[in-house]
Amino acid sequence: MFSKLRSLFSPESPAPRAPEPQAEYRVPAGRRVYAIGDIHGRLDLFEQVLALIDEDDARRGPAETTLVLLGDLIDRGPDSRGVVERAMELAQTGRVRILAGNHEEMLLDSFGNEEVLRHFLRHGGKETLFSYGLAMEDYAKSNLPDLQERLPTLVPQSHLDFMRRMENQVVVGDYLFVHAGIRPGVPLAEQAVSDMRWIRRDFLDFAEDHGCMVVHGHTITDEPALLHNRIGIDTGAFASGRLTALGIEGAERWILSANIARQANDTN
Repeated sequence: MFSKLRSLFSPESPAPRAPEPQAEYRVPAGRRVYAIGDIHGRLDLFEQVLALIDEDDARRGPAETTLVLLGDLIDRGPDSRGVVERAMELAQTGRVRILAGNHEEMLLDSFGNEEVLRHFLRHGGKETLFSYGLAMEDYAKSNLPDLQERLPTLVPQSHLDFMRRMENQVVVGDYLFVHAGIRPGVPLAEQAVSDMRWIRRDFLDFAEDHGCMVVHGHTITDEPALLHNRIGIDTGAFASGRLTALGIEGAERWILSANIARQANDTN
């Protein structure tokens, strides 16, 4: 666990390589899927990209539409609570699938492990606690045991239960949606949860076919990474002001982006 936590801020992935000739990956006829990358507390961008998806979905005509959130709804940005509450609303429609990211895992594990709490706070968790009502001055004068004791009073149980119900993978047709990636060569049914939430180089550097098109977040790139065996759509919304969504219908794919200029007091 802690080796994964220490690698949380690995350097950004290299610029995406040019797409290679590829098999034709499809979702079933009559289906349309939208996937949204790591939101990280940017409710403003989340609302904007949802509006873009609604407009695009209506323009394309009738279909059975599914929205997939790729995880890391929380941390780093200013309104993690608002993002979670909006996602909970969307989940009630029955048309939204929500994946757990490594940041949701860290929050949940922080309740019982001070070392995880330390890493959670260091990597954007304090902004999450601020969004749940923790005053900055209280944070500044609190030690880890104090903060751990306060966690149950800050984050509603309904929000924790919601995060615990998040999925680890979603399959639609020839597409696999995961937060971070998969372990090459391991059958989907045998993939470790830790890999699906934390993997980086072993997945990113793998150049062969996975037997499906993997859509993921977790690793930031300036532009969506459109490769022959994977599509990465984490464009660093918390810092860049750009939240990316991928649309898929049949064999067609397209990108939608919400953009809001970074403010001077944004979290880095």
